[in-house]
Amino acid sequence: MSEPLVLAAVALGGGAAATIDLRTRRVPNQLTLAIGVLGLALAASHTTGMTIAGALAGFAIGLALMLPGHVIGATGAGDVKLFAALGTWLGPAHIVMAFLYTAIAGGLLAVAVAARRRRLQETVDRTAAFVRTGGSNVGEIEHGAANNRFAYAPAIAIGALAALLVH
Repeated sequence: MSEPLVLAAVALGGGAAATIDLRTRRVPNQLTLAIGVLGLALAASHTTGMTIAGALAGFAIGLALMLPGHVIGATGAGDVKLFAALGTWLGPAHIVMAFLYTAIAGGLLAVAVAARRRRLQETVDRTAAFVRTGGSNVGEIEHGAANNRFAYAPAIAIGALAALLVH
């Protein structure tokens, strides 16, 4: 497998998405499409060790893992598409690990953002209520006036890279 190529592509694609998301709070469709199509094309050409089936499975699993977060309003559609597109490079096993690392990185970023906004205690209390009630307070947490949102592409980029580097 061409690990350096995969590592470089994930770092560049994830890094570009993170930079754009931090600046604009959006992950462009053109970028996620390019990441996904290139991952599939290189799998088809046997340039990487990923097969077409593996790339498609990584895409589908990445989509399935991130979509529930979007449905409840916790992540944006661009985050879902980015994660699925990175799945074409990571494949099914690494995309699952990337999801776990992304969740950890996202949690740490959420704590840092809450502390910076001087809302750490409120965030911890609402998170505890979310866990305790099975998410019944999601509307309160995700209300537009609550200013709880932050760029999530950096967490995705960190998680994807960690999955490649650690496993």
